[in-house]
Amino acid sequence: MKKNSLFLGLLSLTLLACYSPDPFVAETTEVSESDKISAIGKIYPINKDQQVCNPSVSQDTVNYPASMLWLNFGGTLNVNAPDSVYTLHQADGLDLHDRLTVVDTANNVKWYFMRSKGECEFQDPEWSTHANFIVALRGYDIDGSTACHNKDFGIFAVRMSDKKRFWFFEKNIISEATPHVWVKPSAETEKDGDASTVEGFFGTKEVRLTYVDGTENHPLDIVFIDFANGGKEKAIKLNKPVDRGDWRIDSPLISPDGNFVVYNMTMQSDEKTWEAYVQELSKDSKPVKIERTKDMMSEPAQPHWFAFNGRLFVLWTEFPAGSRMQNRVNLMEASAQDGSAGRTVMREIRLTAGAPADLAVEWVGENKEIAPIPMMGGRSPDGKFLATGTDNAYLLKLP
Repeated sequence: MKKNSLFLGLLSLTLLACYSPDPFVAETTEVSESDKISAIGKIYPINKDQQVCNPSVSQDTVNYPASMLWLNFGGTLNVNAPDSVYTLHQADGLDLHDRLTVVDTANNVKWYFMRSKGECEFQDPEWSTHANFIVALRGYDIDGSTACHNKDFGIFAVRMSDKKRFWFFEKNIISEATPHVWVKPSAETEKDGDASTVEGFFGTKEVRLTYVDGTENHPLDIVFIDFANGGKEKAIKLNKPVDRGDWRIDSPLISPDGNFVVYNMTMQSDEKTWEAYVQELSKDSKPVKIERTKDMMSEPAQPHWFAFNGRLFVLWTEFPAGSRMQNRVNLMEASAQDGSAGRTVMREIRLTAGAPADLAVEWVGENKEIAPIPMMGGRSPDGKFLATGTDNAYLLKLP
């Protein structure tokens, strides 16, 4: 299947992924230590004054605490390199995502994964529900050109512990597939396991994958694959919300129990109109809209799961009326920390797989503001950190 990425710049307005060929140019700002501390917590700029794509807060509070995963955009990085392999400038001069990076609050690179020779770029990295795995897209040029004008994509997982890679699909995937992987929480990889098989690579057959299918610029369907129950041959497409057949789908994230997803849908013709849904991972399930309540600034944007002490929450971002689902504000400024740029909210939820529709998804309590700034990359499992990115990237240590 042939893919063409020439017009992906339009998508940067609505998706967290950075598909635009023109990187954002930030204004250089000087920030003192005292400026970082406020009533909302402590804010740490990540890759300062450089664009950051696909922020994903660390799911490993032991090996990578107070950290976030992200994609660079363009040829320059403003981080502390761990070795000579991790150069701060791309050698080929292409403004493409050439590595996956995990940094801490001091901008020290704690882990990275570089693209291989012959590969064009990575897209849409997301930390798995299991701390040892990351999933992402790999793009390559169909014609073998180093110019990378005619790209196709595949979905792979990489193991944090040894940087080995497993291919779910090597090709025929759209660039906006935004994949996510659930792995049985107790899974442990054996050193002598066959890394070419699901069980050998992940240490269990209980692995689930979601991604978005469709055509370039038109991601329309959530695909769900359960590798313990039929795998690719029994892949299903989830039912879509009524009257939303032409809306774009973004970032279906699997719940900690592996049975539900939460995701955004964006109106095809209006990047400022979106909705969020929760849905069970089954062929007959119906999407449940996250309703906008009177206290909300907007419909929920970039929803994430957050589990803590036996409780489950949905975390989302809200933006002022007329705004896009994107952070283009310097959140280090006190004037941006009063909710005027958006806010981060969560609400407790109760899920019951296989239950009737009115019982499968139940909200508990009211919305709770976590931070009066928009943080779109999720909350760490220990509850201490929020992450965000796009034009400016930050980690926020909550008070």
